[in-house]
Amino acid sequence: MANRGSFSSKLGFILAAAGSAVGLGNIWKFPFEVGLGGGAAFVMMYLFFCFILCFPVMVTEVAIGRKTQKNVVGAFNALGYNKWNIIGKLGLLAGVLILSFYNVIAGWAFGYFFEMAQGNFAVADNFGAFTSEIFKVGLYAIIFMAFTAFFVAKGVSGGIEKLAKILMPSLIVMILLLVGYSLTLPNSIEGVKFYLVPNLDAINISTIGGALRQAFFSLSLGMGALITYGSYLSKNDNIVSSSAFITLADVGIAFIAGLMIFPLVAYNNGGDMSLVSSNQAGPALIFITLPGVFETLGGVGAFVGGFFFLLLSFAALTSTVSLLEVPVSYVVDELGYGRKKAVILVAVVIFLIGIPSLLANGYSAFFSTAFTLPGSSDFLSAVALAWLTYCCCSVDS
Repeated sequence: MANRGSFSSKLGFILAAAGSAVGLGNIWKFPFEVGLGGGAAFVMMYLFFCFILCFPVMVTEVAIGRKTQKNVVGAFNALGYNKWNIIGKLGLLAGVLILSFYNVIAGWAFGYFFEMAQGNFAVADNFGAFTSEIFKVGLYAIIFMAFTAFFVAKGVSGGIEKLAKILMPSLIVMILLLVGYSLTLPNSIEGVKFYLVPNLDAINISTIGGALRQAFFSLSLGMGALITYGSYLSKNDNIVSSSAFITLADVGIAFIAGLMIFPLVAYNNGGDMSLVSSNQAGPALIFITLPGVFETLGGVGAFVGGFFFLLLSFAALTSTVSLLEVPVSYVVDELGYGRKKAVILVAVVIFLIGIPSLLANGYSAFFSTAFTLPGSSDFLSAVALAWLTYCCCSVDS
C-alpha cells in the first residue's frame, strides 16, 4: 500500500477538516436556504441540528478514520464490517456526485470574480445567459478542477494542509471585512433583523427538513471526507475537541456569512426583506442580487465585487480539495495507484460526470427541464438519517 502520509499537527487537521466543511455550502447555499426558510427561524433549527445531531456524527466519523487509518471503504473492512462496506461506497459515490456539480458552481464563482473585477455588473442581469455559455463556464470549471487536483496531488501535508493554513485564515479575514462594510450601509439593520429575530410561525416541516439537509451538507457528513481526514490524524490527538473546533468554525463562518449578505440585500431592497423568500431566493441571492448591490457602490464596486467572489472561490477550493481527496484516497489505498496518477484519473472522471450539470443551466433543454429527480431532497434526508443510525450503532471504540 502507498504511503498515505499524515497531518503535521492537530491545527493542520482542524484547518483542513474545517476547510472541507466551510465552502459554498456556507457562503452560497446557507444564505439562500435561510431566505427560503424565513430567516431567523431557519437559523435556529440549523444551529440545533449542527450541535445536537451532527456534532456526534462528526466525532464518530473522525473516530472511524483514526482507528482504522483507512479510506472510507477500507475503514469498514478494517472494523470487520465487510458486508457493510456498501455504506462506505455510497459515501464515496455521494462525494463524487457532489463534487461533479459543486465544481460547476465553483466555476461560476471563479468566472464572476473576473467579471466583477472588470466592472461587468451586467452579467448579473444575464445570469441565465452566463450559465448557458457552455464553453466559457466549462473552461472556468476545468481551471478550477485543475487547481483542486494540483493541491490534492501535493499530498496531505504538502498540499491540503498548506492550502488550508493559507486559505482558512484569509477567508475569515475577508468575510469579516465585508461584514464590517455591509453593516455601515443604509437599511442594513433590516437585514440583521430578518436574520437574527425569529418568527416562530415560520417553523414548519419544510423549514426543519431544509435545516437538517443544510446541516449535513455544510458539515460534510455522510460523504467520507471526515473518515478520510480522520485516517490521517495522529493517535494522540483529541477527537472530541478537534470535532468541536471544526463544527464551531463551520457554523461560525456560515453565521457571519449571513451577517455579510443580508445587510447587503436589505440595502439593495431599501429595507424590504419580503423579496428574499420569493423571487430573490435561491442561487439568485448571490449571482444576481449581490452584483446589483456592488454596482451601486460606484468606483469601489468592482473592487468589492471582485473581492467577494474571490472569497467565494477560496471557500469553494477548500471544499473541492477535500471532496477530491476522498475518491483519490480510495484509489490509492484499494487499487494501488500512485497519488499523482490517481488524482489525474479521478479528476477527469468527475469532471466528465459533471458535464450534465454544465448542460443543465440553459444550454440543453433536456438536462435543464426534463432531467430531474423528483423527491431527491427527501431521499437525501433519508440517506443522511440512515448514515447517522449506522454511525451511532456500529463503532465499538
